[in-house]
Amino acid sequence: MSSPLPNSAARQAKLTVPVPSLHHHLLNLPNFLTLCRIVSIPFFVATLSRNRYREALYIFVAAAVTDSLDGTLARWTNSRTELGAFMDPFADKLLLISGLVILTVEDVIPGWVLGVIAVRDVVVVFGYLMLVFWIGERIPVRPTYAVKAGTVLQIGCIVAALLGLARDPGLRHEWNGLLLLTVIMTGISGLQYMYRGLVLLNSREPQMFE
Repeated sequence: MSSPLPNSAARQAKLTVPVPSLHHHLLNLPNFLTLCRIVSIPFFVATLSRNRYREALYIFVAAAVTDSLDGTLARWTNSRTELGAFMDPFADKLLLISGLVILTVEDVIPGWVLGVIAVRDVVVVFGYLMLVFWIGERIPVRPTYAVKAGTVLQIGCIVAALLGLARDPGLRHEWNGLLLLTVIMTGISGLQYMYRGLVLLNSREPQMFE
C-alpha cells in the first residue's frame, strides 16, 4: 500500500490543478461587452430623462451593437459562461425596460404598452421560478420566433420614439400600428411561454409530490 503524500506535496499538487477564476469569467471579451452595456444604462436613462433624444439614441444603438457582438464572439471563441448566460438577457431587459419607462413617463409611449410588456415579463419570470421550484431543476429557456419578434418590435418602438416619429402627425397611423403590433407579439410570446411551462409541468411529476 503506497504511503500518502506529505502535506506540502499534497498542497503543491492542488495548486497545479487549473481552477477557473471569477477574474477570468468577468474579463473574457463577451462578458466585458455585456458589462459595458450594463454600465451604459445609467447614461442612457440620464440623457433620455433630459429629453436629449439624439444622445440617448447613440447610446442605445451602441448598446445594441454590443448585444450582437457578445453572443457572436462567445460562439466564435467558445467562451460561453454561466455568468454571461445570466448577464446578457438581464442587460437586454434592463435596457429595454429603462427606455420604455422613461418614454412612458415623458408621455411619448402610451402607458398601456408598458403595462402589457411589464405584466408579460412578470408573469413569465414568476412562472419560471415556480416551475423550477416544483420540478426541482433548472430549465433551459430557448426564445421562440415570437419572443424574438416581440423584442425587435420593442427595440423598434424605442428607436422610433428617439427619432421623433412618435410626435410626427403625418406618421400617427404608422406609429399606432407599430405599438399595436408590439403589444400583440409580446402577448403571443407570453402565451407561448405559458404553454411551454404547462406542457413541461404535465410531462413530469413535480418533486414535491414524489
